[in-house]
Amino acid sequence: MPLLNDAIEMQPEIAGWRRQLHMQPELLFDVQQTAAFVSEKLKGFGCDEVVTGIGRTGVVGLIKGRQGDGPTIGFRADMDALPITEATGLPYASQIPGRMHACGHDGHTAMLLGAARQLCQTRNFAGSIAVIFQPAEEGGGGGHEMVKDGMMERFGISEVYGMHNEPGLPVGQFGIREGAFLASMDTFSILIKGKGGHAAMPHLTVDPIFIGAQIVTALQGIASRNADPIESVVVSITQFNGGEIHNVISPTATLIGTVRTLNKAMRQMARENLFRTVTGIATALGGVAEINYDYLNGYPVTVNTPGETDMMVKVAKEVSGAGGVNRDYPRPPRLAPWRRSMPRRLRASPSRNWCGPEARRSTGSSW
Repeated sequence: MPLLNDAIEMQPEIAGWRRQLHMQPELLFDVQQTAAFVSEKLKGFGCDEVVTGIGRTGVVGLIKGRQGDGPTIGFRADMDALPITEATGLPYASQIPGRMHACGHDGHTAMLLGAARQLCQTRNFAGSIAVIFQPAEEGGGGGHEMVKDGMMERFGISEVYGMHNEPGLPVGQFGIREGAFLASMDTFSILIKGKGGHAAMPHLTVDPIFIGAQIVTALQGIASRNADPIESVVVSITQFNGGEIHNVISPTATLIGTVRTLNKAMRQMARENLFRTVTGIATALGGVAEINYDYLNGYPVTVNTPGETDMMVKVAKEVSGAGGVNRDYPRPPRLAPWRRSMPRRLRASPSRNWCGPEARRSTGSSW
């Protein structure tokens, strides 16, 4: 296949781009160096238009086909890294302490740049392709910021497709599913107020760490006792902080965590039960709990639309063969967000090396 032959020829150069990006990871919206690298490449490829600063630091390149009028389709990648110290020892390891491309966004960016160069060279399509490079996927809703900045209207984008690396899949395999694909994610923090005192006299205190420990255990009942067994919900406490010294009971403690679900009803149920459980336990044990629950701004469920899923499956089979595409992946849908932020009345499709549609225009989910 000529397309695959071209891709194989470009692979060493694309791998070089990826390694260059891997050595200089940037976080959230602070991706100026990466965005400059991307925009320079897009201009060099001959994109008809390259726009920077969309959604603060996002980049969009527009490539017009040579087969006449048609829709504008978006292909999307993310650019930001994670606040993690790399310990791989690789020759192209991160050169910035405390930052690492541990989620593969360097690869996503390099892959889309390779696709952009191929599309600029061939232009064998009708309409236009918008290559979208998003900041702040790792929290921050960078895609949503690009949408709010008018990206969809400015370029007339009608569909968006994206791909994500998946270490659990063999090389050359694609995973995709119609419908709910990845979970919504809401974050919460809980401040527990008690009464501090000496560790030798706990009867004179209201121990917020003891209260917090009961809350951590009880919140697991949301999944095991409040949710329908055939539904999916995960409540995770990821931080528990309290106290500063070994012989003093702290007056306060904090819990931080996430709630992940696959539909609106379960999302609302989890929220309501979390509030009831936390406040009930704190009150019963003599304390007070203040809950900050980021429900409105959390990432919504990724829902792959049927027609675009069919398209992605067809294309993936042409590349990898029928045996190289798993149309029911993951099973069940994964309770982790792919941080989307495309409009909510838009047809689209994310996938795991992945392919899949994503959701609908105007209020913006969180890519």
